[in-house]
Amino acid sequence: MKAVVFTLGCKVNEVESAAIMAELENRGWEVSDELSYADIYVLNTCAVTKEAERKSRQLIARVRKFNPNAPLYVCGCASQKDGGQFEKEGVRAIFGAREKQQVVSAIANDFGGCGCEKLGFPKQVKTRAFIKIEDGCNNFCSYCVIPYLRGRVTSRAVQDIVEEVRACPAPEIVLTGINISAYDGDGQGLAGLINALHFTDKRIRLGSIECNVIDENLMTALKGLKDFAPQFHLSLQSGSDAVLRAMNRHYTRAEYLEKCALIYSHFPDAAITTDIIAGFCGESEKDFEDSLSIIDEAGFARVHAFAFSPREGTRAFTLPDLPKSVKSERLHALIQAGKAAEEKYVKERLGRQYCVICEEYDGEYTCGYTEGYIKVYVEGEHTGRLEVRLEKLFRDGAAATVNK
Repeated sequence: MKAVVFTLGCKVNEVESAAIMAELENRGWEVSDELSYADIYVLNTCAVTKEAERKSRQLIARVRKFNPNAPLYVCGCASQKDGGQFEKEGVRAIFGAREKQQVVSAIANDFGGCGCEKLGFPKQVKTRAFIKIEDGCNNFCSYCVIPYLRGRVTSRAVQDIVEEVRACPAPEIVLTGINISAYDGDGQGLAGLINALHFTDKRIRLGSIECNVIDENLMTALKGLKDFAPQFHLSLQSGSDAVLRAMNRHYTRAEYLEKCALIYSHFPDAAITTDIIAGFCGESEKDFEDSLSIIDEAGFARVHAFAFSPREGTRAFTLPDLPKSVKSERLHALIQAGKAAEEKYVKERLGRQYCVICEEYDGEYTCGYTEGYIKVYVEGEHTGRLEVRLEKLFRDGAAATVNK
């Protein structure tokens, strides 16, 4: 019997899907994360934007092309937001964002076997493994629906995470969650968890973090790791103080830049990446110029820009929206500025040496990432860790040669 577990959305969704796959595999199922013929389908949905929710609904039609008679089990944020939109023929059960262990129980009920009280460690088969350390968010940014769907912050125990790190076969680990800055397992913050991981030789990378968690305590903990990848995805959303207040983001532009300076003081070669929303409600031309200018001022290595999408149930949904043409124009400008910043970041590092963990071979080049998440292409087939020298801009990263 074959099960396909297909995922839309964030890395947390991917980790949770991997845990479902591992549980099903332990129970004798053949499992895959690619859409293909299967006896059952588990659809893990997303609702972060209208487009994500639309794609989640379309999944049912997509899987029907492979097996129109297979039972479907739907879970995730889109089904948490509105389970009724998935009540269609063949959908056997619908679960919310924090009920994913019940998916396995429902399958066991339908096909034989015992229930599932708690999902175990996810199935990790790639070079870079994502380990979920917390769920939920207490921030309630005015544009974001996720706290209403995922609920308040809950943190895993430090020892539970340590055991998963020890058991994980991947050479690189990314600590992820809905808001890992709020991690508070066993009364310890994120710095406490990092201190507990000083034993491992695996490369440790952080998922997206917030301004409030950047302090001397965390920097010291990170410097104590044997192999830390100093890439900080420091969420920004806007470079304008007025827009940040309207977004219910609890920092100013100046405070954000102070956090960037603190990172650079401890990790001079750090890659600081970020998200910026184009065209939030009430964003003036001056507000937008503040978002453009902070890209250079902060020295971003990469910018993920996207247009504001009002989500029903959030405070911003009730505010006047900007015209689509304005949002589109500003998004284009942010994307172009982000591309220029990324090219500058890579150019400044040409001629330098980095350690790359090989991930895949495309028949001509071996690909992997530096500590700062520059994608590197090395001619020939290689495995493991490579000490390389960045030579030139190439494709979506840099071409490199292996140090002899």
